[in-house]
This record gives sequence, C-alpha cells and structure tokens, in this order.
Amino acid sequence: MGMDIEKILGKLHITQLNEMQQHAAEAITGSDGDVVLLSPTGTGKTLAYLLPLTQLVDSTSNDIQVLVVTPGRELALQSHDVLKAMACGIRSTACYGGRPAMDEHRVIRDIQPHVVFGTPGRLNDHLDKENISRYKIRYLVIDEFDKCLEMGFQAEMQQLIKSLPALQRRILLSATNAEQIPQFVNMSRKGTLIDFLSDDEQTSERVTIYEVRSTKKDKLETLRDLLLGFGDESSIVFLNFRDAVERVNSYLVAEGFTTSHFHGGMEQRQREDQLYRFSNGSANVLVATDLASRGLDIPDIQNIIHYHLPESQEGYIHRVGRTARWDATGRAFFVLNSEESIPDYVEGDVVPYSILHTEAVPLSTGQGSTAAPETAADTALPMRPPQPKMATLYIGKGKKDKLSKGDIVGFLCKVGGLTAADIGRIDVKDRYTYVAVRREKLKQVLRQTQGEKVKGIRTIIEQVR
Repeated sequence: MGMDIEKILGKLHITQLNEMQQHAAEAITGSDGDVVLLSPTGTGKTLAYLLPLTQLVDSTSNDIQVLVVTPGRELALQSHDVLKAMACGIRSTACYGGRPAMDEHRVIRDIQPHVVFGTPGRLNDHLDKENISRYKIRYLVIDEFDKCLEMGFQAEMQQLIKSLPALQRRILLSATNAEQIPQFVNMSRKGTLIDFLSDDEQTSERVTIYEVRSTKKDKLETLRDLLLGFGDESSIVFLNFRDAVERVNSYLVAEGFTTSHFHGGMEQRQREDQLYRFSNGSANVLVATDLASRGLDIPDIQNIIHYHLPESQEGYIHRVGRTARWDATGRAFFVLNSEESIPDYVEGDVVPYSILHTEAVPLSTGQGSTAAPETAADTALPMRPPQPKMATLYIGKGKKDKLSKGDIVGFLCKVGGLTAADIGRIDVKDRYTYVAVRREKLKQVLRQTQGEKVKGIRTIIEQVR
C-alpha cells in the first residue's frame, strides 16, 4: 500500500483536498468500479486521481500497473511531474511522439515504472513492441477523455483498450461532458459518476467577459493597444491556426513585447522552452493555438484574449478555464472586427471595453497597471510594453550530471553574483536545467559565469529566447 496521504499533501504544500478531490478519492479507493470525473479546468483533477492510486498501486512490485492516456505530450509530462513531486515511492515515466521510442524503452527497462503516462499512438507502439508489458496493467486512466475519444483518436483508443487483458478499472476525467462514452471503452455498469460541472455556469463567475471592437478588419493594432493597457500582467492570445500564431507573434515582438508562442508544428524542445519562459515570468504574453487551452497548469494568468473566435463552445470553455484558477479572478476579451460578433453560446454579461486611443506617453518605471474600463479613456497608453520581471537561463547540465537545485543556486550566487531573491523557478531536467533570474541581472550573470565550471563541469550557460 502507498504512503500516508497526509504526508504526500505535506510534500506538495497542500493543507487539504477540495470537495471534488475528496469525492474522487472516496470513489476510487472505496469501490472497485469504474469512475467518471467531470470537473472544470483548474480544479486539480490530476491530483484527484493520482492520490487514491498511490493507495492502490503495489510499490513493492516491478510491474507496470497503471496506464494514463493523455491527448497531448504536455499533459503527459505535467502529470508525470506531479507524481514525481508527490515522492511517494511510485515510479513513473512519460511516453510521447517526437522523440525516439528506443530511448523511452531504455528508460522503461531501467526504472521499471509502476505508472506510464502517454499519448495513445506512442503507448500502442510500446505495447506492440512489448516494451510495455500488458499483463499486469489493472488501471486505465483516460485524462481529457472527451478529447482522447474524439474521432481522430478512436481507432488508437480502441486498439489500446483491446490489448489490455488484465484491465480491471477505468478512470475517465474531463472538464466538459462528452455526448457519450463509446462502447469499446467497456465501462462497467456499476460505475460512479462524479459531476462537478455546473449546469448553469459555463465559465467561472470570477471571470469577467469583455468585448473589444477593432475599427479595421486586421485586428493587430487593436491587439497591441489592448496589451499595452495591461502593463506587465500575464495574458494568453488564442488563435485558430499555426501560421496565424507565427504572424501575430512576429508582429508583437517587432512592437517590443516579450512573448512566448506555442503551437503543434513546433519541435518538442522548442515548445518546452516557450512554455517555460511564460510560466516562470520571462514573457508576459503567450500567443498560441488551442493546444495551450488544455492540460497546461500555468498559474496567475490574468487575461485571456480571443483574437480568433473559438471554434466551438467546448473550445471556448477550455480557453477561459486557463484564467481564474483556484480562487483567482480573471478576464476574457473578444477582439472583434465589423464582420464578427460574440458567439451565441457565450452565456452571461459581456461588457464593452474601450481601449485607450489618447496620445502615447513614455512608459514609467513603475509596474504596469490596468485601468478599469469606465476610466480607461482618462489615461494614456505607454509607448513601449513593459519588460517581464524575469529572464530564463539554460544550463547545459542536469540530473544525469548529478546537479541539484542547491548546486545551481550556490553557483549563481557565488560566481554569478546573485542573491537568492534574484532567482525564481528552477527546473533541473535529466540533461539540462532552466533557471528564472531577474531580468536586470541577466547580463551580469552571463558575463560572470562565461567559461566557469558548475560543480567542476564545464558547460553552456545562455539565455533562452
């Protein structure tokens, strides 16, 4: 049996589970049936299924006992990271396309995971090659099952489920209610449905929805002025196409914004770099397709901007679910030209938002602030976008080189001349490390660490752009 749940929560610095998580834990540990969990984005569904699974997985065995299927690699990686942070003695790994399956097989062989997180195609690949043994897998978790069971994944999911002879239980999670669960999932009749989706609440009541009118068909200038008014707040701009993401991102960069951009056509490493810079405060704006509307747990996003209208009601709900997570408040903006209108499925009040069109003034050194809509016209827009507080360093060594967070902090303080307050989030990966440092100290750090050894090892240290 797994370790004490109280101890795990202590390691995650969580005092208590929310109501949905408590219900999920009771349903998963207190019965032997299948469980369907419906709960809005940002309520902690990953923890809701992982915590009870720590009590059900036999950590003394070397068998793979749980497969967690996710629609994309980001969610697979993030869920794997949550389980690692729980430090409960249960081993896991993440498998996904875009890197050699052979490398993943080596990891599976070396660490003998109890839980494997992965995308449907890659999991099937490993099962076919017998890199993953199918015979002891008793639990199947389908995260964002509405997405995984869409037509694009149907055949892969059917093949996956058919190939698990020892499967006893299914746990399905989603932030939206699918029309129906396909027959081939083979759900038991005595399953439990935990539904925390409110019938009448499409988006959190902590989100205010605004309408922004663009006088031109091309909305780029309107977007620029809207973002200028936000100061250094954190914003995601959603678009429907990859090439549109590239175009809008290039425009904003040329206008002086520090952005990250994110879409499915980018290399995996590039996507990780971009997301990391946004989540650690090294970029104020993320320009992205709807790929960024699911599964990414980035806290403190104040503004969601629909530059392109969402393609469906579900897409809208997922986008807006990126803000007002946990107890925070947030804002969502529809940027509309004369040919566009608010979609019929958007419920609740939509407030007109007037962007400042007064003469620009130089940006003050103080923090950016957002004027309330009714007073917006009284204030002038800054000329230049404020810079983010942080910048990201890449250090070309990681866990495999025996580097720890403590080593990194020690090196940056001793050699780079930083104080602990100048250092933000640190992520030590297997072969490299990302570190957030105060932007104004970046040049100093790069200058002072050039050619220096980290823990006796010579390595690359550069800015992630």
